[in-house]
Amino acid sequence: MSTQETWRPTTEITTGLRFPEGPVALADGRVLLVEIARGTITEVAPDGAQRIVAQPGGGPNGAALGPDGALYVCNNGGFLWHERDGRLYPGDQPEDYSGGRIERIDLATGDVTVLYDACDGRPLRGPNDLVFDRAGGFWFTDHGKNRPQDRDRTGVFYGKADGSSIKQVIFPLEGPNGIGLSPAEDALYVAETLTGRVWEWRLSAPGVLADARRDRPDGGRLLPAPPGYLLYDSLAVDSLGRVCVATLIQGGITVIDPVANTAELRRFDDILTTNICFGGPDLRTAYLTLSSTGRLVSVPWDAPGLTLNFSGGA
Repeated sequence: MSTQETWRPTTEITTGLRFPEGPVALADGRVLLVEIARGTITEVAPDGAQRIVAQPGGGPNGAALGPDGALYVCNNGGFLWHERDGRLYPGDQPEDYSGGRIERIDLATGDVTVLYDACDGRPLRGPNDLVFDRAGGFWFTDHGKNRPQDRDRTGVFYGKADGSSIKQVIFPLEGPNGIGLSPAEDALYVAETLTGRVWEWRLSAPGVLADARRDRPDGGRLLPAPPGYLLYDSLAVDSLGRVCVATLIQGGITVIDPVANTAELRRFDDILTTNICFGGPDLRTAYLTLSSTGRLVSVPWDAPGLTLNFSGGA
């Protein structure tokens, strides 16, 4: 079952960003985000003031605070960029593609350390989004890169924050992008961009699928989606266990209830509404990146967001 509605007006926090994604809401009202086209980690104050925290270059993408207080970032290695009618759009793999990697960023100094750039000898291509579990490990997607006549086959990985271990858990997927955990951390959610699908896999332990045979999209559980053509981007889970996934082309956030098996599209005014995170008092404020128009906005949410692991001391 799917429904659509136009959501309430947003509050614009800041503009002029170069394709923002990966927002991380801090306890004091600041928001960290990436500017993929600038290659920066940028801090946005509640009054909209911007400050560059780090300059990893390439294409910093999804981000999350880790158990040591550092910011962990998926770096996709960069895109070709296209500007049309005042909007910015990512394209194929660029000539100066710098390789995919997972980076650790010291927020006090801005120092960038490459944690992983390969798994079992195979280079990471375009890491996109990540989420930490209670054990201190993190799941991440590799979206891959597009070229004029081909694209990468990629999947989902699990790594440790100290750089000691990385493994591929799910392969292949079609442009895996957003990733999140259920409140009990017994389910993993992954959004595929190219198919417009969100999959659920049950978990038995950190980094372990409950059924080892469920290692393909048709081995996971397909969640409902709104009607019509859409692409999916990043996602976040709220305290009700709903999967809130950024929805491209239709321009909004699709709220999926895995228990009721429903999907509701809440529209916003950028066809590249790419990311959502929760912050503010009681986690009832949703922060959205409206990427083609370079904006960070907020909107009241109808339920608190899920508290992310290791976010409390930010």
